[in-house]
Amino acid sequence: MINLKKEFLELLEKDIEFRYAVAGYLGLLEILKRLDSLTEEQTKLREEMSKVWNEIVRLREEQSMIMKEQEKLREDMLTGFARYDERMEKLREDMVAGFKRHDEQIAKLREDMLTGFARYDERMEKLREDIHGIFHRFDLRLTRVERTLEKLTMDVEDEARSILKYRIKNELGLDVELSFLILPELELNIYGVTDELCVVGEATVRGGLSVLEDFMNKIEILKNKYPNKLRKRMIRVIYICLPMPELINEAKKKDIWILKATEDFYKPKFE
Repeated sequence: MINLKKEFLELLEKDIEFRYAVAGYLGLLEILKRLDSLTEEQTKLREEMSKVWNEIVRLREEQSMIMKEQEKLREDMLTGFARYDERMEKLREDMVAGFKRHDEQIAKLREDMLTGFARYDERMEKLREDIHGIFHRFDLRLTRVERTLEKLTMDVEDEARSILKYRIKNELGLDVELSFLILPELELNIYGVTDELCVVGEATVRGGLSVLEDFMNKIEILKNKYPNKLRKRMIRVIYICLPMPELINEAKKKDIWILKATEDFYKPKFE
């Protein structure tokens, strides 16, 4: 009997099907299945809890590392701030020293500038005196030149009127008194008129085309505004000591008498 019980218990422990069969007879089959299911769930739950604990351990390790890194970072920051304060203090000292040197240099520069300005003023005053003297001498020379030029011009004008009067009388047989003509729009330094003839001209020391152009403009003004000053027969003349070649060439084209006391540069045929 004892052996039978022992075998029965071993079968219940080792043989699941036998255990279910017995439980079925006893009405405990459903309960056993639920217990087995709970056992499996409990096993899975234990496995998940084991994973969770492992993850918690890992997180704690990482947290520990992070705290160590933070501590190291804090120490580095404290060290860095200390170095920064040292460098800022050194920079402040250097800036103070630099500003001091700058102030000294500015003061020296100001002294040099004041000295330079004083020397500049002295030189400018000397230069002003020299320029004043130069302009004074220049004015004197210019005045003498103007007087000489004025005298020379008057001499040339007088010479021109005298030479032309003589040559017109000897070569053309006409006695014409030559003087000058002054009108609001123009001036001619050679002018003479008779009943049938007028002589108009310019006298100058030297010149080029501009002398001829100015002379022709004056004749046009006479024709347009003062025709009573002209005659049917007209002798146009430019008395010049040193004519430019282009003046002579253009005068030939316009049939204008170009001469000086000793030479005819061009003489038209007078009828």
